[in-house]
Amino acid sequence: MKTHRARVMGGGSWLFLLVLLAIAVVVPVLNLMVPPSSPLHVPTYLVALFGKYLCYALLALSIDLIWGYAGILSLGHGAFFALGGYAMGMYLMRQIGTRGVYGHPELPDFMVFLNWPELPLYW
Repeated sequence: MKTHRARVMGGGSWLFLLVLLAIAVVVPVLNLMVPPSSPLHVPTYLVALFGKYLCYALLALSIDLIWGYAGILSLGHGAFFALGGYAMGMYLMRQIGTRGVYGHPELPDFMVFLNWPELPLYW
């Protein structure tokens, strides 16, 4: 009787993981070790952008696994959807600045409407 070993990852998957690991190591090294005058220097904003992309990719993979294969949306993912939407709303309200209806330079419109004197500490 033959025993079959399950093939976990193919060659393309290992290559993808190797490239991803190389980017995750090389980008911060090129930011920290290479002088800013060099053409190989990676700016700090680009390192942060790569970090955001990797976080979104991790979220997309987790949603694909739990929602796509299992067919369920876990409460953890629902909480993160809600938290992300709330955080994005807070960020966008801060970005409008004096262009809001009330024209307050620091507080978003809903805080001026509710008579809040200052931003909460968690902002």
